[in-house]
Order: sequence, then structure tokens, then C-alpha cells
Amino acid sequence: MALRITDQCVNCDVCEPECPNQAIYEGIDHYLINPDRCTECVGHFDKPQCAQVCPVDCIPKDPDRPETAAQLLAKYHALTSADTVKP
Repeated sequence: MALRITDQCVNCDVCEPECPNQAIYEGIDHYLINPDRCTECVGHFDKPQCAQVCPVDCIPKDPDRPETAAQLLAKYHALTSADTVKP
């Protein structure tokens, strides 16, 4: 399941640099998460880093994007292989 940032976000800027998949970006009113890039940090860390640093606890799992651990890991592999520069 991808994560999402709710409208409770206070734009503190701490989550965006913590995301290893560059899934977090600044929206018009608050930060947002690109669900196609969010792996809940699977493949990188044991826990989602953005949720770990969020001071207002506004980064829950997105119920509209159910994904298994295997699907998140497959997404991680697809993202990391796509981000790798090939000779």
C-alpha cells in the first residue's frame, strides 16, 4: 500500500529529503506522495522514513492503493533498475 500525506501536513519540509524513491513532492497546499514511486521504503528501510520523521503524524497508508509486501518489493526493483544508468 502506498502512503499518502493528509491535509494535516504543516509543510515542515522534513519528509521530502527522507524519501529514497523521490516520491514526495511539494503540492499547492501541502506535500504529496506519488503512489507510483512509493514503496513504503521496502527495499531501503524497515519502516517508512517519511512517517518516522513526520511531527504531526499525517502520513498513513493509502486505503485506495492496496499493495502487498511482494508488490512493494517488485516496485522497488522496477524503480531502482529504471534509475540505474546503463552503459
